[in-house]
Amino acid sequence: HVQLVESGGDSVQAGGSLRLSCEASGYTGCMGWFRQAPGKEREGVASIYRGNSNYADSVKGRFTISRDSAKKTVFLQMNSLKPEDSGMYYCAPDCRLGAVNVNSVAYWGQGTQVTVS
Repeated sequence: HVQLVESGGDSVQAGGSLRLSCEASGYTGCMGWFRQAPGKEREGVASIYRGNSNYADSVKGRFTISRDSAKKTVFLQMNSLKPEDSGMYYCAPDCRLGAVNVNSVAYWGQGTQVTVS
């Protein structure tokens, strides 16, 4: 059974930075960060697997995903934040980028809110 706990979300001004954390127990495979703004689809923005990372074009060069396997934690460093980055951020055992069907992913955490103004 996979358990996911996200944290680190906050309200920041445009241009600011945040670091999100995801404690992932029971899973060591591909992990992704997803986000969902009100009225929009949930979308994958970053993924990591065996040291290789991938990013959606919208966050490339600003976001960095990393993993501490010993601590079973996946991080998302977000720099140069924009208002369009606002939304609920989730981690999940899935490496797809772009829009995803929420029901197509087996596990989701409770999410952490990011608001950029």
